[in-house]
Amino acid sequence: MTATSPRPDFTPDSDPLDVIRWTLETHPDALMPSAFNLNGVVLLDLAVKAGYRGEVVFVDTGYHFPETLATRDRLAARYPELTFVTLNDGASPEDGQTDPALYSSDPDACCAVRKVAPLQAYLRGRAPSALLNARSRDQASTRADIPFIEDGARVKVNPLAHWTRERLETYAREQDLPVNPLYWDGFLSVGCWTCTRAVRPGEDARAGRWAGKGKTECGLWAGDGKL
Repeated sequence: MTATSPRPDFTPDSDPLDVIRWTLETHPDALMPSAFNLNGVVLLDLAVKAGYRGEVVFVDTGYHFPETLATRDRLAARYPELTFVTLNDGASPEDGQTDPALYSSDPDACCAVRKVAPLQAYLRGRAPSALLNARSRDQASTRADIPFIEDGARVKVNPLAHWTRERLETYAREQDLPVNPLYWDGFLSVGCWTCTRAVRPGEDARAGRWAGKGKTECGLWAGDGKL
C-alpha cells in the first residue's frame, strides 16, 4: 500500500498521538512489533487511544524472562481490541533452532536466527507498508537522531522519538500501565535473560543489553537485516 496523504511537518514537540493518527490514516495496514519494554507499553496505550486496532507482534526467542511473558499476557488482557501475535510460540533453548551456547559465542548469529528471521518472515507474509515502533532518542547513543518517520522498504514510525525516560515513566505511572517489573529493578531495556543485565547509574538505557559483547542492537533496526 502506498502512502498518499501529505506528510505533516512534525516537530520535536509534536504529540505522539498526532503521529500515530497520521500513521493510521496514511498506512491503515501498519502493525506494531513489540518486546513490551517501558517504551513499548506506553506506545501500546497511546496507539489504542489514537484508534489503533491492529496486530502487536512479539518474537519469543525461548530465552525471555518469565516477567516479560507475564507482561505480554497482562497487556493482552488489558487491550482486547488488539491482536497479540507471538512468533516462535513455545520456543526454548533446547528446541534445536540454535546451539545452546550460540548466544555466548556469537550473539549476532543467535539474534539473527531466533529474533530477526522469524519477524522478517512474518513481515514478508503480511507485507505492511509501515511499522509503529517504540524507539526513542535517549535510549542509546545509536538512536540519538532517529526521526518520527523513517523511509525505507517499509516506513518506520517512531511516535516516541522525542520522549525522555522520565516522561515515559510519568505517563506509565499516571495511566497505571502494566510495566515489566524488571524495569523497576534497573533492567531499563529487557531482552533475553542470557544477554541482559541491570543498567548501572549513568549508563544508557540499553547498556545492559549484550554488555561486553560489542553489540548494541539485535539486528531489527540496524545492520543488513534491519526492518
